Amino acid sequence: MAQMRLLVKGAAQVVRVAAAGEKVKLKDAMSDLAIVNATQREGVSIAVNRDGTIAAVGLDSEVADMFPGASWETVIDAHGRSVVPGLVDAHTHPVWAGDRVHEFAMKLAGASYMEVHAAGGGINFTVEHTRAASEQELLDLLLPRLRRMSSAGTTLVECKSGYGLDASTELKMLRVLEKARPRASLAISSTFCGAHSVPRGMTADEATRSVIEDQIPAIKAAMKSGELNVDSIDVFCEKGVFSVDQTKRILEAGKREGLLINFHAEELHPLKSAEMGAALGAEAMSHLEEVSEEGIEAMARAGTVGVLLPTTAHILRLPPPPARAMIDAGVPVALGTDFNPNAFCLSMPLVMHLACVILKMSLSEALTAATLHAAHSLRKAHAHGSIEPGKYADLVIVDAPRWEHLVYQLGGTDHVISHVIKAGAVVHERK
Repeated sequence: MAQMRLLVKGAAQVVRVAAAGEKVKLKDAMSDLAIVNATQREGVSIAVNRDGTIAAVGLDSEVADMFPGASWETVIDAHGRSVVPGLVDAHTHPVWAGDRVHEFAMKLAGASYMEVHAAGGGINFTVEHTRAASEQELLDLLLPRLRRMSSAGTTLVECKSGYGLDASTELKMLRVLEKARPRASLAISSTFCGAHSVPRGMTADEATRSVIEDQIPAIKAAMKSGELNVDSIDVFCEKGVFSVDQTKRILEAGKREGLLINFHAEELHPLKSAEMGAALGAEAMSHLEEVSEEGIEAMARAGTVGVLLPTTAHILRLPPPPARAMIDAGVPVALGTDFNPNAFCLSMPLVMHLACVILKMSLSEALTAATLHAAHSLRKAHAHGSIEPGKYADLVIVDAPRWEHLVYQLGGTDHVISHVIKAGAVVHERK
């Protein structure tokens, strides 16, 4: 008799997003969600192996016939409900101390991001507080943030360092992420972002040398010893921060150490950083509010994922990134919350709503961007981002017969999400 971890049965619809092993779905294919709908006679089931991977998806009778006499650790009756893949947040900065709520009023009064930065606020304000905090203090701040992400449906999240700007604090932040892994109810992809800002008292050239000569070797040593598991490298390429050439040198140094390239590009000024990143074979670039047509074409040719962050455009009142032009050109578009002290958002359903309204994406495009493409931006779409046999059973059960309620009910995740499932285990259940 088969010993199985989970059976979800009777669902009104299961939104697989992909059904043939695709890692990206470009242009019109982005809207094909490979939905399995219930019939008048029976619902849809998902069977999960004991190792937390999906064993089968199909109508209730089909799945029951595959596992006669099976023993299930957990059975969830999803009658009248829909199931989507666990959401993937492709861009966050969750390890920090010292909130910046006081800056929100400055921005509402008309101060730009760089004006706040020049006045001593912004990233460097957070750096001071994060440097002063202990690892335990940072972990105690991080874990509730991760729990809130999980309760809103996120099952995989990209987490950056970047509020240290020196080797010791960057290592501290990355160690905090390592300590969070076994205690968090979601999976973490770790990104080194020591070039998030130019530290006070240093020039951009000096900061570039510090990242390349001090910080990256320290990260490499910690990875080699098994202390850290870091996937990617990030740089804030922006006028007044790191130039395109400085960014290129840092990214190349990280790539030599086996790190994926996943960096901030074309947020506030058009710098042709997208063209540079595409030439390096960047796995992903974020923001892209000011990306050019040539940059979009270069990203499409390189297969670089564009991670769009509508929360940032909303909060900073920036022109939105050209999502429609990117999708039409064949760029795989993903979404992220950009959670940080400047954009305090932990909810991917809210981001999806903003993507539809502000970026003019369709509901189907937003779901693909928040699952499969977000996973691919981290090069984890082989195991995450869709409901397919062999992938982890990362699932969100929506208490509505149509999945669109997850996005439609603005701010309603506490009500509309009944279960969040990570690798076949229920990690959040509505009370």
